Amino acid sequence: MVVRFSLGFAIFVAVLFLPAGTLKYWQGWAFLATWFVPGITGLGYFYKHDPQFVERRMKRKEKVREQKFIMMFLYMVFAIAFLLPGLDHRFGWSHPPLWLTLVSLALVFGGYMLTLLVMNANRFAASTIQVEPGQTVISTGPYRLLRHPMYFGICVMMLFAPLSLGSYVALPAFVLVVPFVILRLLNEEKFLRQELPGYTEYCFRTRFRLEVIS
Repeated sequence: MVVRFSLGFAIFVAVLFLPAGTLKYWQGWAFLATWFVPGITGLGYFYKHDPQFVERRMKRKEKVREQKFIMMFLYMVFAIAFLLPGLDHRFGWSHPPLWLTLVSLALVFGGYMLTLLVMNANRFAASTIQVEPGQTVISTGPYRLLRHPMYFGICVMMLFAPLSLGSYVALPAFVLVVPFVILRLLNEEKFLRQELPGYTEYCFRTRFRLEVIS
């Protein structure tokens, strides 16, 4: 767990600061703090109170065929998107105002905190699409208002990440993440309707989801 988290941090540092060509990129450092401080705090909390949940989150190999393709393209878009803000900083393509950068950082933080709330409400929220023995439908917390609230939080983070990193240029690339998240969501719902007892009834009760009112 420590090795994977440290590796993820190192990769983010490289992706943000190598294209920028400098470590004097305060938006990059602020973004990393906004992303990794709550992340490591949440990880420590869940490791203490529910190690099995942390183990679920550590598994990354998708079992559903469609999800393998969706995640492959999602990671590709994700990688390209995060290279652009550093290049923008190096070449000075765009200059969002300070207030917009700070507001965007706050919204990225809010999106991350929502994902942690979702994890706390649903300890079956694995990183991959699966149904485990004994798994039940969760309809409390954020799930009372919205199906797939974690994806909503992720989309908020993605949409405001480029602005928090001081870049207008990177915004279209980050927007491209959202359609892949929606494809993942739709395929996950199809899987859960088939495999998780009570999920279809939950969908009728909680009609709002990420992309439409169904």
